Amino acid sequence: MSEGHHHDHIHAGHDHTPHAVQEPRAEFRRLERAVRELLVAKGVIGQDDVRKQIELMDSRNPAMGARIVARAWMDAGFKKRLLDDAKAAADELGIDTSNSAAVVALENTEKLHHMVVCTLCSCYPKAILGIPPAWYKSSAYRARAVIEPRKVLAEFGTVLPDDVEIRVVDSTADMRYLVLPRRPAGTEGWSEDALAAIVGRDSMIGTTVPKAN
Repeated sequence: MSEGHHHDHIHAGHDHTPHAVQEPRAEFRRLERAVRELLVAKGVIGQDDVRKQIELMDSRNPAMGARIVARAWMDAGFKKRLLDDAKAAADELGIDTSNSAAVVALENTEKLHHMVVCTLCSCYPKAILGIPPAWYKSSAYRARAVIEPRKVLAEFGTVLPDDVEIRVVDSTADMRYLVLPRRPAGTEGWSEDALAAIVGRDSMIGTTVPKAN
């Protein structure tokens, strides 16, 4: 499986995702509201439960994943622990993954590039990255990432050499993935905070790569 086009850095108010992988956000909002109202009406959950979950999800964001990546770039021991057990490694940094499904970290190398998709719905490591972007949930991305990964990656601005294998992995309700991107050249001597600042959400999905400038 493989990716689509969306700039790695997150700039509020600017959505650079190609039309081919976009899907109206309003549709998801309507669906969420309808399901939430039904659950409350049936007594399955209460409004207070909804509020607490919203507050919890608001506290989750890609900066947490960026901290994990930056630490792995800086600390070989942590990187090994991350690849062995991503949830335990996240817990080391105070990132609570206790309510998350299993998470596997996938390392990109010079000859192998991972890209994450959920072909059936929108399974995503929310405990580490927060809410998935709209394009990740779109039917276009979910279908095209598997069929034409290089083309989708190119739309995100990610053009890889022909000898680099693109491996698309399919998230499920029981298994989520975090891509550990390659550390960019020219970042030697950078602090962990500086490294984390260049790790965008999309590079941890695998549709883009971090850049030093």
